[in-house]
Amino acid sequence: MTVLRSVLYMPSSNERALEKAKTIAADAIIFDLEDAVAPDAKEAARDNAVAAVGSGEYGGKTLTIRCNGLDTPWGTADLEAAAKAGPAAVVVPKVSGAEHLAQVTAITGDTPVWAMVETPQALFNIREIAGFPQVSVLVMGTNDLVKELRAAMLPGRAPLLPHLATALLGAREAGKAILDGVWNDVKDLDGFLAECRQGKDLGFDGKTLIHPTQVEGANDTWAPTEDEVAHARKVVEAFEEAARDGRGVVTVDGRMVENLHRDIALRTLETAEAIAALA
Repeated sequence: MTVLRSVLYMPSSNERALEKAKTIAADAIIFDLEDAVAPDAKEAARDNAVAAVGSGEYGGKTLTIRCNGLDTPWGTADLEAAAKAGPAAVVVPKVSGAEHLAQVTAITGDTPVWAMVETPQALFNIREIAGFPQVSVLVMGTNDLVKELRAAMLPGRAPLLPHLATALLGAREAGKAILDGVWNDVKDLDGFLAECRQGKDLGFDGKTLIHPTQVEGANDTWAPTEDEVAHARKVVEAFEEAARDGRGVVTVDGRMVENLHRDIALRTLETAEAIAALA
């Protein structure tokens, strides 16, 4: 299992930031060549990202590169360089559908793709995007989605909830991971943590982040608690005991549990073990 609780965007034009990222406890890094990089710094940022991916200096972090779109002067060269660098994935902005992804993968080959869901077109085509063979993760681009929808970004994200749910449905149908969008106000920790809890409750696998101070909160939110791990073990052990005794009904802490609860418990334990392996 690849743990993606905290996925931090890092501007690849900022060499100091790239150096600092080596010590940040994020599960994954997105070396950004797109929004966070000025036009005159695009080529240097590309070189920096390629070097970072190949450096071997980021521990067990999942390393990806967000490329510029194919409709920009840098997109094709970004994809070519990223694929050669061998990241865990290339992150593709504003994916519109399978035809767009076919254009991307004609350049990147078998390199996994993280597809950003940022437009109404992406939401209408979510099943073909999530089901595309090279796509391994969906990434919500909530800022662009708000702009495209002319919606308001409100506490609780009521205007976005139907669209977040649509993307989640597409991801789960295809068996793919999906990441929540960013929280913009780095000084509002309470608001950030509330949105993390909402994202976890909705079913997201983790959250994209714009600042290192957000990493700890995301990691804590998406990590099973000690009580959750202990309960999961009890559920699994109860099912194993029932199987040995030939019983079809299982009770844990006075409540009847079913196979679906066992599946949830197994995933909790798998997640806890994967997080422990990162330490």
